[in-house]
Amino acid sequence: MSLRWDVLAAILGMALATYLCRAGGYAILRVVRPPPFVQAMLLHLPGAIFVAFLAPALANGGWAAWVAAAAALLAQVRLGKLAVSIVVGVGVLWGLRALAGGG
Repeated sequence: MSLRWDVLAAILGMALATYLCRAGGYAILRVVRPPPFVQAMLLHLPGAIFVAFLAPALANGGWAAWVAAAAALLAQVRLGKLAVSIVVGVGVLWGLRALAGGG
């Protein structure tokens, strides 16, 4: 295997761009106080991103994904611990798929 300088340059360029986007956001928010609607949006953004990832998985996951999501939701409501809820959801999905012969 040989080192390809073009690939290395592309990887380093993407890493730099990613870092600058993240650091730039922190630098701007340190200096400028965003208006209240932007603050509210930033507070709700993680939930919206989570739903954006979750919705297609549920739409394409079949009944096992819906049962696992319900189990995770129930675990979150009962226990209030996000890590435990994720483990419950993944475990239920894995178990149902194993029982159904889907992997």
